[in-house]
Amino acid sequence: MATNNSAVDTRNIIIIGGGIIGCTSAYYLTRHPSYDPAKHKITLLEATKIAGGASGKAGGLLALWAYPSSIVPLSYKLHKQLSDEHGGEERWGYRAVHCGQVECVGRHLKDVKQASNGKLSVEGKDGEMNGEDSKEHVGLKKRTKDAMSKLRAAGVPSDMDWIDPASLRGYDEMGDPSTTAQVHPSQFTTAMAELAAEKGVDVQTGASVDSINYTPDGSAVDSVTYTQHGSSHTLPATDIVLSAGPWTRSIYPDAPIEALRAHSVTIRPSRPVSAYALFTQIRLPAGFGDKNAAKRVVSKGMPTSRAGRGEQIVTPEIYARPRNEVYACGEGDHLVPLPKSSDLVEVDEQRCQDIVDYVASVSDELRDGEVTARQACYLPNVVGSGGPLIGLTDVKGLVMAAGHTCWGIQNGPGTGKLVSEFVFDGEAKSAKIKGLDPRMAM
Repeated sequence: MATNNSAVDTRNIIIIGGGIIGCTSAYYLTRHPSYDPAKHKITLLEATKIAGGASGKAGGLLALWAYPSSIVPLSYKLHKQLSDEHGGEERWGYRAVHCGQVECVGRHLKDVKQASNGKLSVEGKDGEMNGEDSKEHVGLKKRTKDAMSKLRAAGVPSDMDWIDPASLRGYDEMGDPSTTAQVHPSQFTTAMAELAAEKGVDVQTGASVDSINYTPDGSAVDSVTYTQHGSSHTLPATDIVLSAGPWTRSIYPDAPIEALRAHSVTIRPSRPVSAYALFTQIRLPAGFGDKNAAKRVVSKGMPTSRAGRGEQIVTPEIYARPRNEVYACGEGDHLVPLPKSSDLVEVDEQRCQDIVDYVASVSDELRDGEVTARQACYLPNVVGSGGPLIGLTDVKGLVMAAGHTCWGIQNGPGTGKLVSEFVFDGEAKSAKIKGLDPRMAM
């Protein structure tokens, strides 16, 4: 039911959700040719803070090979345009990167690297080993000739020297700087909100939406009721953009969107590392992590640790970021139901520590670095589909933009631009997204 409201003189547009989708929607609504701040009131309602959920804790990987293919090229191009226009390299860490899959064998964390004569080795400024018997120290540091030959033998670029060469078993390039980039998610989302506010968007944080209200016959939106600072408020609405991520269903029960919890950490490595985004497959040795078993059981009340386990395969993702930061995340889980808001997300410290241990097993720089954040968030997934859902609904004035899975940051700008077209033009013009129509999934 495509509707064109261009004839309406005044519009009250309400965006529900202050994550990347809501913030880019606000940005592009204010950049649409039909936008007139004298006639169009845009309000963004966010229950906690801007980028308080997955949009502040995601990896920030951008890729032309992401999905869905119907919006990826548009969104990837818009990321570059946004960076060029607003200084994204400095403001939100936009940069092109390499991306690859690495196969590794992890090391026991308790192992200490020693020279063949039993003395600890020391790396000099030139990367060679210092000491009386430096020639006997084989493969202990990454910049020795032996270490670099191991990198080349595994097909690994020479500048990816922060992954232990003795651990590497293979490397496959997934993307190069012409097809892969990154942003810092929290900084990018916050910048989009700030830029939208500069053009007239009223950004309200701490505003928890209680309900979308409809006309008596239920055919169109009428208003939004929300609670802020303990008081209830109702705003009239001609248009509503529903972009509440995993919380979409709590506001619109018919939305087929479920939540997946994901943990991640950020680490300040012991030295700056090169710009790579890595999808890993790490084979851990039997009994990996045994030395921490007693401490974990006592301090956390957990029934068991990893003690006694055989070999296992783990697959953390590792993204090097500008300003000497590395992001790493693990697999998702459904163990804890979605809380009422993003500030109530429960962080499993053990899962975060596992991620730290896994990446430390293949990198001295990460092992010796400083963990700067241990965090969790919920990703929105469309039930029975790859998602997301972008477009008009059967309710006049209600546009849905949710269910972006792990590619929300990548597809944020494209989604925001399409949302602006649905609101002002009644249809998508920048991409063919019939397969993402919410009406087909509800």
